[in-house]
Amino acid sequence: MGILEIVSPTQAPHVKNLFGHYDTGGFYDEMFSSPGVPRPHFRHIYQTLSTMRPEVFEERRHLADLSFLLQGITFTVYSDGRGTERLFPFDLVPRILPRHEWDHIERGLTQRVLALNLFLQDIYGPQRILKDRKIPRPLVLSCRHFRREMIGIQPPRGIYTHISGIDLVRDSKTGEFYVLEDNLRTPSGVSYVLENRLVMTRTFPRAFELDQVLPISHYPAELCQILRSLSPHGGSDPVIVVLTPGIYNSAYFEHSFLAQQMGVELVEGRDLVVDCDVVYMKTIRGLTRVDVIYRRIDDEFLDSLAFRSDSLLGVPGLISAYRAGNVALANAVGNGVADDKAIYAFVPEFIRYYLGEEPVLRNVETYLCSRPDHLEYVLAHLEELVVKAVGESGGYGMLIGPSADGAQIDAFRRHLREDPRNYIAQPVIPLSRCASYDPASGEMAGRHIDLRPYCLFDGEKVIIVPGGLTRVALKPGSLVVNSSQGGGSKDTWVLRGDA
Repeated sequence: MGILEIVSPTQAPHVKNLFGHYDTGGFYDEMFSSPGVPRPHFRHIYQTLSTMRPEVFEERRHLADLSFLLQGITFTVYSDGRGTERLFPFDLVPRILPRHEWDHIERGLTQRVLALNLFLQDIYGPQRILKDRKIPRPLVLSCRHFRREMIGIQPPRGIYTHISGIDLVRDSKTGEFYVLEDNLRTPSGVSYVLENRLVMTRTFPRAFELDQVLPISHYPAELCQILRSLSPHGGSDPVIVVLTPGIYNSAYFEHSFLAQQMGVELVEGRDLVVDCDVVYMKTIRGLTRVDVIYRRIDDEFLDSLAFRSDSLLGVPGLISAYRAGNVALANAVGNGVADDKAIYAFVPEFIRYYLGEEPVLRNVETYLCSRPDHLEYVLAHLEELVVKAVGESGGYGMLIGPSADGAQIDAFRRHLREDPRNYIAQPVIPLSRCASYDPASGEMAGRHIDLRPYCLFDGEKVIIVPGGLTRVALKPGSLVVNSSQGGGSKDTWVLRGDA
């Protein structure tokens, strides 16, 4: 029997069941509607896995890890002080969404991306939302990612949010999807989505046929088409580059992967030069004009003349060229104001204000520590809440009250009193769980998950890759899904139908 063949019930009637001790734990379980009863859309993959010999599953898992290793699919952990590069953990059990659930998510994401883009157009333009007092002016102006240098600059085609990664969680109490946060600066992770799918199609080929999983391979072509459309001087063959901080960046694999998939150059800041407000790329044949930059460098490091003078990562004069309309940047500079975790609390109001609609996807209840009444409540309930620094990501700058010790809570209490604007707090959401392989026991166990779909915006329509990156907290009981904090990922299947 070939290693990538599906083991059917008739082939292996008396093998150890990988789900032999599976416990839903009282949480919403993505795979099971009740103990031992798989949901209809998980039926085929459950039949495959429940009749598979553990040693066969282990071998497939090792082959998947080997595939990731050979392709250099790694990430860097900075918190260990050494910048350790690690293999990106991948769980072979997919997360599956029926079509009706995905349609609901897609409507909500489309609405949110449109509203966020309109907010950015407004906040760097007429600022109507501030004049109409729909959001406190000091909250916006005090955001460290609000770029005053962008006021009055119109990005090509009015697009700020070319690429968005919006994090969703499902509440175990209600089964409802909530938006946890918006990522509009340089969202990462889509390369893992594409590579996860490639590994899964090799591992479970027949399952894709049985379940009719929607494809995702079109993402690089869609992204490239949007980038091409941004060229300041039009033309059929604009020069596009992906600007990376370099090989030591945690997402360098993704930068090189996307450049290769789109057939464009991968460059560092030292490969570009600005002359008379025009950006050029250095080549062995001389200078070549650059029309569009998909930048994966944060705003403050993009241009040492406009932002941080000590930055060696960006291109001096780039913002001047951008302001002159001679080069397009994706994503636009200044987007960080819209994914500030304090601004996040007002996105439902953005949807009502700009679109005249009610939000399809709700926010998690959020306490703004800059408000004295909210701060008082948070300080009194730190043991029950999740506290987050408004500008951090990757699971850093966060307190999970129920699992924190006294010293951690006391430290955050000091932080909150010293700099309340820098923090928000939310109730602990009992995240849904999905079956995941536990190497310690050699069986399946429930692990908490979230979902980051990737949304592209071409100025007229929002294009969303079916599924996205399901991140999984591989540590038992953990709610933190970030890879830097011990999390991994799953392939996310969206079915053509409901079962």
